[in-house]
Amino acid sequence: MALELGETIPNISLIDENGKDFKLNKFINKKAVVVYFYPKNFTPGCTKEACEFRDRYEDFKELNTEVIAISSDSEESHTRFKAYYKLPFIFLSDKDRNARKTFGVKPSLFGLLPGRETFVFDKEGKLLMKYNNLNASEHTIKAFKKIKSLQNES
Repeated sequence: MALELGETIPNISLIDENGKDFKLNKFINKKAVVVYFYPKNFTPGCTKEACEFRDRYEDFKELNTEVIAISSDSEESHTRFKAYYKLPFIFLSDKDRNARKTFGVKPSLFGLLPGRETFVFDKEGKLLMKYNNLNASEHTIKAFKKIKSLQNES
């Protein structure tokens, strides 16, 4: 079961990097949301992806968009990762991989790695884009273009 275009961001809770409960749908009717799933903190591709989202984060904020990163890493690992690379956005821990299952993120490399997939939701919480590609450098670009296109439509 995978999240399909037009569906609403799931009403699930995960633990953030501060150990607090975070509801994924908390931004409905407030701002657009980019949710990206990635395999593991401190690995080359995942670090590159996180830093690219960091470098464009102010651009996303200017377009009233929040960025949320999700992996199965612990809250402590997220805290270290955020601090080391000065990552300003939200990190959520999906230790039991329920969020991955709910979103339908499939493993990569013959099931050896957790998948890398990015989802873009509009302000109403509707899924507008999903992008699944192991190439970390494409995710930020694709997500930003989709968010920018929303501004052009309004």
